[in-house]
Amino acid sequence: QVQLVESGGGLVQVGGSLRLSCAASGRTLSSYTIGWFRQAPGKEREFVAAVRGRFTISRDNAKNTVYLQMNSLKPEDTAVYYCAAAKKGSGWSQPDYWGQGTQVTVSS
Repeated sequence: QVQLVESGGGLVQVGGSLRLSCAASGRTLSSYTIGWFRQAPGKEREFVAAVRGRFTISRDNAKNTVYLQMNSLKPEDTAVYYCAAAKKGSGWSQPDYWGQGTQVTVSS
């Protein structure tokens, strides 16, 4: 069992930055990798890849926390952002655990 708790969402103006955090816990955490997804209104959930130019994923292993640094935010980045845990080597098609999500709203 893995528990994931996101934080750091909120309202930001176009061009601004936000850093989301995902605190992970669980006895089997070492068997999983943590990543980020987002779901915009009316759209399907999508995987937020680390290499997007504006978004960077980092990890603090001592704190079991994964961060999503988002810069130069655009209105189309408005979405609920989720962290997810997938068994190592299984890919991201069907993560095993999800956080509750945190809303990011980019206003123009």
